Amino acid sequence: MKFKQITMIDDCGIKEPIVEKISALSKSPLVIFNDTPDSKEEIIKRIGDSDCILLSWKTSISAEVLQACPSLKFIGLCCSLYDESAANVDIAAARELGIQVKGVRDYGDEGAAEFIFAQLVYLFQGLGQYQWKADAAELKGKSIGIIGLGTLGGMVATMAGQFGMKVFYYNRSRKAAAEQKGITYLPLQELLATCDVLTTHLPKNTVLLGETEFGYKKKNSILINTSLGLTFDKAAFSKWLSADKSSYAIFDADGMAPFEGEIAKMDRVISTDKFAGFTAEAKIRLSEKVLENLLAY
Repeated sequence: MKFKQITMIDDCGIKEPIVEKISALSKSPLVIFNDTPDSKEEIIKRIGDSDCILLSWKTSISAEVLQACPSLKFIGLCCSLYDESAANVDIAAARELGIQVKGVRDYGDEGAAEFIFAQLVYLFQGLGQYQWKADAAELKGKSIGIIGLGTLGGMVATMAGQFGMKVFYYNRSRKAAAEQKGITYLPLQELLATCDVLTTHLPKNTVLLGETEFGYKKKNSILINTSLGLTFDKAAFSKWLSADKSSYAIFDADGMAPFEGEIAKMDRVISTDKFAGFTAEAKIRLSEKVLENLLAY
């Protein structure tokens, strides 16, 4: 057995038959919790003598918790891990204690990309609560700006091209391969002023858009966020949407957290309590990647 005790300390979204395969790696019976612990004391209690734990993005593990769990050797994040600063585990503290932390990535991008274009079609053609312009419109020929041209941003760019949209992007570094495919780089301010649709794909809780940036944003445009947490300053966003009565915003549950109570009530906001990237297929990909991390330990 790889581990003495594996515990899923919250609802990790792991699917069968992967649960059974994970159980086979634990000397003691696999322990599974299906709710989110509401305090650090409860987290510590659930971890107990486990040398391996699995958790979703909903639970945060602090240095204090790690220090209280001396048996812990491996933490498997059942969620994306792109950089330490955005992680829901104190990775620096884990490193000092000799605890390995592994996350996954690129498991929910397909569902998130499909969500974006489903919502755009509904808005452009007036199939839902709102219609973008007086007449129903096509995506073809409209401009889309992608902030963050990683895996998901790349998928969005490909789909946009298939709809006949003009595709632009802004990224910390230029993407030569993307530009060879006809995706045009623009500085951020120019991107904001140019595009009918702006979609943000940034690391967790990375705030890029403030009042200055919203001041450049094209009138009668659409902002989409499916990133983990807000990519904009809340006050600046509210001011922009209130001032430009012809603009819209689209969010899934990830994209409007922790703003959901206020944002869902705003006019011209299209939102859902569903996580666009957490489809049945995404859960299978997530489960397989989590298992790979355990086997690689």
